[in-house]
Amino acid sequence: MTATTPTLTLTDAQIQALIRKLTALADDEIVLAHRGGEWTGHAPILEEDIALANIAQDELGHAALYLGLRTDLDGSQPDRLAMFRSASEYTNTRLTELPKGDWAVTMVRQFLYDAYEALWLEEAGSSRYAPLAEVAHKALREEKFHLQHTALWVERLALGTEESERRTQTALNELWSHAAQLFQPVAGEEELIAAGIVPDPAALKARWEKLVTAHLQGKCGLTLPRGTFTSDDRGRDHHTEYLAPLLAEMQEVARQHPDAEVW
Repeated sequence: MTATTPTLTLTDAQIQALIRKLTALADDEIVLAHRGGEWTGHAPILEEDIALANIAQDELGHAALYLGLRTDLDGSQPDRLAMFRSASEYTNTRLTELPKGDWAVTMVRQFLYDAYEALWLEEAGSSRYAPLAEVAHKALREEKFHLQHTALWVERLALGTEESERRTQTALNELWSHAAQLFQPVAGEEELIAAGIVPDPAALKARWEKLVTAHLQGKCGLTLPRGTFTSDDRGRDHHTEYLAPLLAEMQEVARQHPDAEVW
């Protein structure tokens, strides 16, 4: 993809499907960033306190990029979308909204997600929709750092003490099935895939499984949970009981002062 690549003219159906996809991507980033932010002041070491806060800030930046693309399509306001939708209107995966848990849960979840996002952005860099390709190129460098960082932490925990290994394996057992929803398409996504606008989640899933298996099982000595790695039939509008309290905390100030302006 080059700067001179012409922008694809989208059909009305493609616009609506892309709005849903961009919103789902942004919602994952927003919710996971909030979970990461919960460690501010509580991480195991000061350096990691800063690192995870920076990762969370990057994720919010990626959300802003996705919602900015949505703005270009429908004129919506990113801040209103983030701060004034209810849990039933959010379309993030359940993986991102689960409680932060211990440090092993946080790092394993972040690794599973970062591996997905890094691969998605890499492939989205070849999108026939030039604005999306540009955003993907912009975010990919940061996401590669996230993946490298969390992969090293998972390795450190898995190959550390008996206790850290036990916690890491427990975290993987709990989170593995939830990660499958990352590859669940939104309504109309098949048309976007056929038009070369977004990556094919089925092909992406195969690459992701190869990457995470090599690291978790081959390098870290962890055991992948048994069973079929498939998402259930519940859509992205079906959430756990943990999302509503998370949003209530995140949106509190904005909802108390809905007309406030940033100077």
